[in-house]
Amino acid sequence: MTVPVRPAFHEGQVLGAADLAATVEHARAAAARHARLLHDWGIADGLGLTEENRTDPAGGARFVEVTVGAGMAIDGTGREIVVPAPVVLAEADFAAVNGADQPTTEPYPVFLTAAERTPRTGGLASCGVNGEPTRVEESHQILFGRLGDELLVAEQRPPAVDDPPADPPSRWLVLLGFVQWTDGHFTDVRPAARGVEVRYAGVQADTVSARSGELTLRTRPSVQEGQPALVLSGEDPPSLVFGLYQGNGAVSPLMTVAANGNLTVEGSFSGRISAGSVLATSGTATDGMLLPLPSGVSPEEVADGRVLVHVYVTPRIPPSATETALQVPAESTVDIERRVRCRMRLFDPTASPPEVFDQPGAVDFLVLATVAATNGGG
Repeated sequence: MTVPVRPAFHEGQVLGAADLAATVEHARAAAARHARLLHDWGIADGLGLTEENRTDPAGGARFVEVTVGAGMAIDGTGREIVVPAPVVLAEADFAAVNGADQPTTEPYPVFLTAAERTPRTGGLASCGVNGEPTRVEESHQILFGRLGDELLVAEQRPPAVDDPPADPPSRWLVLLGFVQWTDGHFTDVRPAARGVEVRYAGVQADTVSARSGELTLRTRPSVQEGQPALVLSGEDPPSLVFGLYQGNGAVSPLMTVAANGNLTVEGSFSGRISAGSVLATSGTATDGMLLPLPSGVSPEEVADGRVLVHVYVTPRIPPSATETALQVPAESTVDIERRVRCRMRLFDPTASPPEVFDQPGAVDFLVLATVAATNGGG
């Protein structure tokens, strides 16, 4: 086990190159440990693959020019990988890796990794007295993978907790996306393929606090109309709001939890019925109709016994066609499939000859769905 060592200096000390290098390395190691232990590695900003339509002057074929946007990523060792300006992907570099493959519509992965270079410019700013370089460019390299190489991303393992950032040639792959290759050109870009997608940097924390008294979570870096947001407010009164952004940047509430626990939902409420609760639906149905289940109850829950269904029906007696006709319910039931069976019996003693006959009827129904409470009442 190696613990971090911080250089210390005193008056009259002769500083060697190792002393000054140790000062730099101590700061680098501390920053790397912070980046990899308090954050999830991935793209921090930018680095998106964009495409512009082009036409091959030789044959007139359409293709796209693919560019990696400027941005920064943090790799799994804690290194910052900075791409200061957009980079156009070179088709020759892709062909050198995958040019011998058979034609396919499967997209190929594009990776970013850290690289170090010695500046080419001369002078005192870059070379020491012995001609040794005194500067190192913390640069980057864009690599094309073979089909399936995107799986290598998940197999990478971070260094030990006390290790500094891994310097090249140690390589950590950051997936930027995928490109499609057809007849010697790029023809499409994609953010995901074969179940693997671009990974973005995150944070590892048990507590996230807001200084303003309001904490907002959203799904995009910037506010976009129609996108969801979760707002936790400590203002008077405190509340938790889930809603959608409006054009003015405000969040239109869809669901609000007040400080006293009251829940306000703008839309309909549905979902799995909780233990000890009752859901109901009612209405009118005619003979042969299937009675509906309350919203939030599925037929599967009824079939396997998780939810019990209670049905109450009352026959509707319509007005008689004549003043002397009599109507009485002959049948008013619901079978195991919740299908209504309703027949009304009609008799008119003044008719010649007197006749008794049945006709389909209608019922008012009430369907209750219940789940028994547990012994603990939960």
